Formats: sequence, C-alpha cells, structure tokens
Amino acid sequence: MRRALQLLALAAALLAGGPLRAHAERIVLMVGGIEKLIYLPVALADQLGYFKEQGLDVELRSEWSGIHGVDVLLVGSVQGVVGFYDHTIYMQSQGKAITSVIQFTQAPGEVELVSARAPRIRTMGDLKDQPLGVTGLGSSTQFLSRYLALSAGLKLNQVSFIPVGTGDSFIEAMARGTIVAGMTTDPTASRLLNSGQARVLVDLRTPEDTARALGGPYPASCLYLQSAWMARHKPEVQKLVNALVKALRYIQSHTAAELASAVPAAFHAGDKAAYVRALAHSKAIFIPDGRMPKDGPATVLRVMARIEKSLQGKNIDLASTYTLEFVGAAR
Repeated sequence: MRRALQLLALAAALLAGGPLRAHAERIVLMVGGIEKLIYLPVALADQLGYFKEQGLDVELRSEWSGIHGVDVLLVGSVQGVVGFYDHTIYMQSQGKAITSVIQFTQAPGEVELVSARAPRIRTMGDLKDQPLGVTGLGSSTQFLSRYLALSAGLKLNQVSFIPVGTGDSFIEAMARGTIVAGMTTDPTASRLLNSGQARVLVDLRTPEDTARALGGPYPASCLYLQSAWMARHKPEVQKLVNALVKALRYIQSHTAAELASAVPAAFHAGDKAAYVRALAHSKAIFIPDGRMPKDGPATVLRVMARIEKSLQGKNIDLASTYTLEFVGAAR
C-alpha cells in the first residue's frame, strides 16, 4: 500500500509540472525603481523566467531610491541591491564591504532636466540658488548633480537638493515649481521632454554623452551584495549572475520594441511608443556580458572624491568593490 501511494504521489507531481525539483532558494533583492530603464536586465530576468530556470525564487522589492537599499542590505533585510556601483565605493569609505557582482550599464542613464518655465537657465552654471530635484538625499542622482554643479563653477552651498523620488512625484514637483531642475531617468525624463515640460541640461543616457560630461565610462546600475554574504553563498550568487547575463544578452539580440513588449505595460507609463524611443536611444549603455568597464571604477572614484569629503585622502581599494568571478563563469 505504501509503495502504491508513493507511485500515486509521483504521478501527481509529474502531471502538475514535470519532474520533482528541490524547493527553490529564496533570495530578496531591493531595486531602486524596477520600472526604470536602467534596471531593465532585472525586470527581464524576472519576466522571462530566468531566475526560475536557475532554481531560484527571487523576490524583487521596488523602492523609489536606491539609497534605502544600502540600509536594508546592511541590516540583512535583503540579500542584494540593484542600484548604482558608486555606493560600493562610498560604503568602503564608511568601513562597509559591499561588492558589485555584475555590471549592467556603462553610463548612468540619467539626465539633468530644467523646467521649460525657466528659459534663462541654459547650463548647470545658471542653477545658482535654485532647488534641484534628486531621488533621495545621498542617492546617486545627488552625487552626480553635485559633481556637475561643481564642474560648472558653482559651489556646493550655492545649490540645494530636494528629494522628490521619480515618476509621477518628480513630474509633479517640477510642475508645482518645488524644483526648477533635477536629475531623473527614463521613462520619467521622456515623459517630461515629450510633453514640453522640461529641457535637457546634461544628458548621461549614452556612453558618448557620459564620457563628455564625466571624463570616461561611468559604470552605474549593477547588483551589489555584502561581501561576506557573497563569500558564503557563491552557488546562489552564480545562479543570480547566470540569469542576469542571459537577460543582458537578450537585450542585445532584441529590438527596443520587442523589449518593451517583454515588460509589464505599467512600465510604459501610458506611452509605449515613447518608452520604445527612450530605450532605443539608451540601449548602447547596457554591457553585453556584465563585465566591469576597464577604466570605469577609476572614473567613478574621481567623480566622487571631488564631492565627498569622506573619500578625500582615503586609500580606496577599487579591486574589492567589484568582482569578475561570477560573470566570468556565467553560462
């Protein structure tokens, strides 16, 4: 009787979904805005089932600013954060070891916009005493905005930063005059540009524009983990990276229109055509194999050292802020 019951259970399992499989490993990742184009590889890996192919049960938690990701990572509420690489450098200066295990983009994918109601503002240097919008205080958008302001000849005490998030909250802040200018990414930027509500001051959405503005490649969106957790969970990390490298290759082999159809319609913010145009414009920032650009970390450190006193005079070990181990072994 026991043998018969075992056979019945096996048959039921096969009918329900094929061969019996071990329970998927649960991993929670915080994403600094899952709908943003710069985090497209993660959205695709989820939507196309690449995490499940690796035997992983990945939960994506989306927050409007990546700065909160560092906090929840350090307390262990999540296992990884999809955010900007610059946080690994900044946190090393604070005595915290965080490592990027796969790099998604070689440029920020951000753009500094100014309200169309401020026609006299033509450059970053014209933003003296003006309120600038960023996703959050201490965010990568603030890092970059501060650097651009300094590069334009302003002093940091001559600009103020207001955390306004992204998407509708950013657009509303500009419409109300809470901010005169601000840094955001697509699809938010395209919504403001297409409606005529804003103009471009500095564009960081292509590798070429980024090199002109920042002096070289600026690796931005990535997956970073606590270094100690990474060392203890190498099999799980490898599976994550396998799925994400596959998503990066999918981006390279499909058109912007095809990619737009692979993500939830809510990502398009009501205008799929605009989403497709924005993605086509920025598609070149994605790194096909997830490897860190050769001169990228040095560019990021140079930019951040100019604006962050905590980095000035510090000996930052760039080699420990990222690893090629997992992308090198990705299947």
